[in-house]
Amino acid sequence: MVWVPLGAARADRRALLRAPRRRRTTMSLEWLTDWSWSLDGLRDFIATGIQSFRDCDTSALAAVACLLVLFVWYCYHVGREQPRAYVTVNALMQGAEANGLQNGYVYCHSPECVRCTHSDGLNQKLYHNLQEYAKRYSWSGMGRIHKGIREQGRYLNSRPSIQKPEVFFLPDLPTMPYFSRDAQKHDVELLERNFQTILCEFETLYKAFSNCSLPQGWKMNSTPSGEWFTFYLVNQGMCVPRNCRKCPRTYRLLGSLRTCIGNNVFGNACISVLSPGTVIAEHYGPTNIRIRCHLGLKTPSNCELVVGGEPQCWAEGRCLLFDDSFLHTAFHEGPPEEGPRVVFMVDLWHPNVAAAERQALDFIFAPGR
Repeated sequence: MVWVPLGAARADRRALLRAPRRRRTTMSLEWLTDWSWSLDGLRDFIATGIQSFRDCDTSALAAVACLLVLFVWYCYHVGREQPRAYVTVNALMQGAEANGLQNGYVYCHSPECVRCTHSDGLNQKLYHNLQEYAKRYSWSGMGRIHKGIREQGRYLNSRPSIQKPEVFFLPDLPTMPYFSRDAQKHDVELLERNFQTILCEFETLYKAFSNCSLPQGWKMNSTPSGEWFTFYLVNQGMCVPRNCRKCPRTYRLLGSLRTCIGNNVFGNACISVLSPGTVIAEHYGPTNIRIRCHLGLKTPSNCELVVGGEPQCWAEGRCLLFDDSFLHTAFHEGPPEEGPRVVFMVDLWHPNVAAAERQALDFIFAPGR
């Protein structure tokens, strides 16, 4: 068998073009002869391969055929399953409107609600959801989630009183009451650059308070003293269509945040208003997988947030990041003439929750699951 290297063939062609006419005729004959030998060699190689295939053992061929059939069957089986769609906040808005939510709010009336059920049945339900996710996708990277669900009762009951999430605790996450701005730097900077946009839309909304006690879309929360109002764009992973239409630029901003939780029940985005003299009772958040971000819109004097016993003050146009699974409270003790304390609140992923874990948690804690 004779093989002619491609580089050599190109060199021969260049030499052929540069040679005198008589010598060029001789060289062309030699080149054609070499080329015919290379074609003969290629033909011999193909014939040898076909003969080797024919001489192959029948049992080996049968084994290869079986493996090929199994592979095709597996591809068909996996492709036939319809995985749960992981929708964006924009898609959730359309879905919420189609479900006919009253005023956009998701009020829990079911004992199966993952945020309201605190029993052994919840752990079984979460484990079933995890198994379903792993069956469709993979167990890879699910170690912490599996550990957390398996020992959830022990984690929630044995946690120190300073940090005790009410629904789900993911083990082995770094814990601290407050996080630096660098924890989610991109989203923090994006929110702060759009401070004026969010503030303008809030001021337009707030004018309605002069006409009635509680305008449509606002929710009053229970407090020991004073008044605490919230205007949700995303409530427990569900978009609030009517409210989003009133704050279109703020709503679009949510879609630009890289770590906004928008596909599970632990995700919220709202405008939070504390009137002067308001105190929010100490409480725990539902989980430690998120960081709660407060962007200060209006921050009078004598307003504080206390997380894990550590007080912090808001600042207008600046973000404050904290872990609300720690015991926390907030109060506004400023004079009435200074007006309310207003922040834009959005839930972001804890920076140490991996991408695979985020996808699994979106599946396990999807709204309505």
